[in-house]
Amino acid sequence: CHQYTNRSCEECLKNVTCLWCASSGRCVEYPVRRVLPPADLCELRSARWGVCWVNFEALIIAMSVVGGAILIMLGVCCCCCCKKKSKKPDKDDERAAREREKRQVRQEERRAEMKSRHDEIRRKYGTV
Repeated sequence: CHQYTNRSCEECLKNVTCLWCASSGRCVEYPVRRVLPPADLCELRSARWGVCWVNFEALIIAMSVVGGAILIMLGVCCCCCCKKKSKKPDKDDERAAREREKRQVRQEERRAEMKSRHDEIRRKYGTV
């Protein structure tokens, strides 16, 4: 990597193990034992790895935002799914459904009774 020092960023980053420091124009070996390059090697806002147009600082911020958004979406999805699965009919809902059925049965009985009365009246007066 040292042979690409004072050349271009693109030439340095052709080798995947190299890190380009934009502030000093140096091409150095990426410190693989550490996730982030140390400050004495290169500042985060000047360090480039992989591509020349993204610095480490922007990469960390972007990855944090994307990771946080994914975690929030997973949390919301889990909460929504758990609410839907655990939603059982309440006692109030069951009671309301039973009352609704009783009312409907009574209404049908009344209709049948009214129809039989009307039929009797029609037979009595001969309008059938």
